[in-house]
Amino acid sequence: MCCFLTTLVLLGPRIAALVWWLFWPVRWNLVFNSIIWPILGIIFLPWTTLMYVIIFPLAGFWDWLLLILAVLIDLGSFGGGLFGNRDRLGM
Repeated sequence: MCCFLTTLVLLGPRIAALVWWLFWPVRWNLVFNSIIWPILGIIFLPWTTLMYVIIFPLAGFWDWLLLILAVLIDLGSFGGGLFGNRDRLGM
């Protein structure tokens, strides 16, 4: 069950972004000027990229708060893997 949740957290936003990009490319073209930024975002910060595409035309306080929350979720997914493997590596 733990491996399933880990796979879902790591691949879920990437697959969702890819499907959204394939079915609604106009939205992605509106948000990003070039193709390199969404590709890098999907690889390294998938939750942040998805949240940025969702809140792009808006500019309120809550939008920035949601974007910061997405960044923290991305960093937490990287940091959680490092923390969980600490015992296996003998640190």
